[in-house]
Amino acid sequence: MYRLLALGLTALAVTAAAPDERPDNRPFPAHRVIGNVYYVGASDIASFLIATPAGHILVNSGYEDTPPIIRDGILKLGFKLGDVRILLNSQAHFDHVAGQAAMQRMTGAKIYSSQREVDVLETGGKSDPRWGREYSYPAVKVDHAIRDLEEVTLGGVTLVAHLTPGHSIGCTTWTLRVPEGGRSYDVVIVGGTTVNPGVRFIRQPTWAGIAGDFAQTFRTLRALKCDVFLGSHGVYYGLAEKYRKMAAGAAVNPFIDPEGYRAFVDRSEKDYLASLAEERAGN
Repeated sequence: MYRLLALGLTALAVTAAAPDERPDNRPFPAHRVIGNVYYVGASDIASFLIATPAGHILVNSGYEDTPPIIRDGILKLGFKLGDVRILLNSQAHFDHVAGQAAMQRMTGAKIYSSQREVDVLETGGKSDPRWGREYSYPAVKVDHAIRDLEEVTLGGVTLVAHLTPGHSIGCTTWTLRVPEGGRSYDVVIVGGTTVNPGVRFIRQPTWAGIAGDFAQTFRTLRALKCDVFLGSHGVYYGLAEKYRKMAAGAAVNPFIDPEGYRAFVDRSEKDYLASLAEERAGN
């Protein structure tokens, strides 16, 4: 039987949220997903801790006020903030990287970003081609620019960056292989696939080549091997429901969901094609 770490269950008590808090940014139980992959994010704004013997990697830092949730999750699971060595992100939108400056202060970690979003992070979101005029956040200095298919290795654990732009200009999907129970699982952390409100593909495109970026992204996602389906938003992969099943003692780890991954990619591509067709029709 797949058993939840007892430390993750203790976080169930941390569920209260002030009425003015965003529903996607409320505390959520920190838990082990599989192997050395842990969830330390909020109710929908996802953050993952990848633990290694040489320190840890954090994927996504959330809104400006998400870091306390991430910090509490890391500590509840028995890890040290000072052992986080690298901060990665899935996309340079304000709901996933506005907390990077605070997380870097807490951990002293290096900040990595896809090459296409270095300037977005270093301008505090102001050069984001979609949201730059509406949202900004504390700027950070990027220590290392990531190329497509580049490997980030720490303590014998390797994450691979797959550039999947469209949702953001440098959106990145991360993959890694995780051993558990005598076999290895392919873990996919989807960066993003949603067509943001107001995005244009043809007439005055949000950025040059955005339609081609989206098309390539879906080809990339379909080519990935996926056993464990995760994403930058919990709603992508059914975080709340799968966590409940795991906490109830599911015989099989519910986060192992290759069919759910394929269905998600299908739905996302269908939505993209519908948006593209609508613009072509002049709507």
